[in-house]
Amino acid sequence: MTPTIVIITIIAYFAVLFGVSHLSSRKSDNATFFTGNRRMPWPIVAFATLGAALSGVTFISVPGMVAEKGYSYLQMGLGFIVGYALIAFVLVPLFYKRNLISIYGYLGERFGGSTYRTGAWFFFASKMLGASVRFFVVCIVLQTLVFDPLGIPFSINVLATVGVIWLYTFRGGVKSVIWTDLLKSFCLVTSVMLCIYFIARNLDLSFSGLVSSIAEHESSRIFYFDDPAKGIYFWKQFVAGIFMVVAMTGLDQDMMQRNLACRDSRECRKNMMTSGIMQFFLIAMFLLLGTLLVIYIDRTPSLAMPGKSDDIFGIVASHSSLPVIVGILFVVGLIAAAYSAAGSALVSLTTSFTVDILDASSMEEKKLARLRKLVHLAMAATMGVIIIIFFMVNEDDAISAVYTLASYTYGPLLGLFIFGMFCNKAVNDRLVPIVCLLAPALCWGAKHYLKSAWNYELSFELLLLNAFLTICGLVALSWIRSGRPDDVEATKA
Repeated sequence: MTPTIVIITIIAYFAVLFGVSHLSSRKSDNATFFTGNRRMPWPIVAFATLGAALSGVTFISVPGMVAEKGYSYLQMGLGFIVGYALIAFVLVPLFYKRNLISIYGYLGERFGGSTYRTGAWFFFASKMLGASVRFFVVCIVLQTLVFDPLGIPFSINVLATVGVIWLYTFRGGVKSVIWTDLLKSFCLVTSVMLCIYFIARNLDLSFSGLVSSIAEHESSRIFYFDDPAKGIYFWKQFVAGIFMVVAMTGLDQDMMQRNLACRDSRECRKNMMTSGIMQFFLIAMFLLLGTLLVIYIDRTPSLAMPGKSDDIFGIVASHSSLPVIVGILFVVGLIAAAYSAAGSALVSLTTSFTVDILDASSMEEKKLARLRKLVHLAMAATMGVIIIIFFMVNEDDAISAVYTLASYTYGPLLGLFIFGMFCNKAVNDRLVPIVCLLAPALCWGAKHYLKSAWNYELSFELLLLNAFLTICGLVALSWIRSGRPDDVEATKA
């Protein structure tokens, strides 16, 4: 597949993307940017959220991970469904009741200003790092397919791609994000299904032959109950999946900003449960594709298994033995996943930084709009810098890197919300930032000690340990009176 074909495909996709963004951002204001005016129908939000939960990392890493980890990711997928139920019936009513623009406003009501800003800063670090890692994967693929053949350096690649994201989210904010997510979900589902069809046809596999080939392949194992010390052990994955979704969706301004655009909490609950179940089946489809890619490499003499699993999909899709349409579908699915995810992250980072950290929500409309645009530009520039840094230091597969980062940064957020909702004790608000910084540091030490001393792999359950240590710290702080009234029942969830 030549760079020219890739460039034409990208231009065609962005022509559609900017059209959707323009139509959805007409007559937009600050409320449109931050909340979508809370008028979005829940089926639209549900299908859009399906794509929102799956980034370019998912598109690249999940099919490739079957070579080493089989279908173990589906164990987390089962946990995801339970996690979405917890969000729908516990967190959604809480956020709608308070009519929050930023979900971290709850922490301010429950604990105080210091905790509120701590939550906002942890979200900022979590989302900025996570979004940058996700988008890094796409920049790497585009560098290989387009920019390297043209002799263009990686930094220019990043500048161009981040600039496009900034441009299409500039006016419409979350409303544009939802409608472009709808386009993304359609492109993702269509591209994966058609890639499976064309690769199977090239292997001369009928439907029954496709099913049997995948089922008999060693990479299609789903459940792992044999070794609790391994990161892919079932109960580790399942429980981590529950709390990973609660943290990375329910306590994430990016994900909840679009979900809270529904008319009321009842419609939002429908959206959450529907998108959670659909996400499980879409992940399964990615894994099926992964096994098919491994089979194709095994049966094609001119192909060899790459050193990094993230490269498997791109190597097969762009190979000359397959029709050009497969490469085009790969590019469409990749850019649809990546640009939409990065765009929504940029909107949520702008919202949280403006509302939570700068406390600017009460500004006069024109001043708020001017500040919002400056913050939006600064967030895009920061994301570009982090992508370039990650390019220099990354050695892990991207999906693991995303969840490892999330375990450290979302753990304190999870601990803060659990303590706030289920314990009515007041805490010393000024000392909360210390607790939230100390918990991840202790987790990092525990992870390395357990690995070296006991050969125990502290995997995604790191998130739970992080949250637990945060809760223990908050319990200790509840013994140190800060002068606030002990009775906080009025702000208890």
